[in-house]
Amino acid sequence: MSERVKRELSQLGRSASIPENPDKAVLETFENPHPDVHYVVRLKAPEFTCLCPITGQPDFATIIVDYVPGKWILESKSFKLFLGSFRNTGIFHEDGTVYIHKRLKEALDPVYLRVIGFWNVRGGISIDVAVESGRLPENCRPLPIRQD
Repeated sequence: MSERVKRELSQLGRSASIPENPDKAVLETFENPHPDVHYVVRLKAPEFTCLCPITGQPDFATIIVDYVPGKWILESKSFKLFLGSFRNTGIFHEDGTVYIHKRLKEALDPVYLRVIGFWNVRGGISIDVAVESGRLPENCRPLPIRQD
């Protein structure tokens, strides 16, 4: 990563607080150093938390993001702070997973993007949500979906 890019990123290598809600979170990107190669990037957040919008009880999930970058790569600290901003946010599982997908799609404009939320069991039922957009290039293989 060039010194210019390091200077342009406002969160990496600096003190940054978790935003008070996901709408205020800034997802930072930097240029893909290999735009001539299609490859899959996986981000996995096994400790995602938010609140049930009805009961206020905490909900927990593993969020998995797979994407094939176009011009942009997601800076991981900004992603961590974005996910942390859900901690006190009331949101249903489906809404949260789709919202994460929409924000990433907007920030990255990727060739392919898949977001999966593996939500912990509540009331005896687990809810898993997957949303994807774009097309996985022929030379790329989907990464196996594992929670461990």
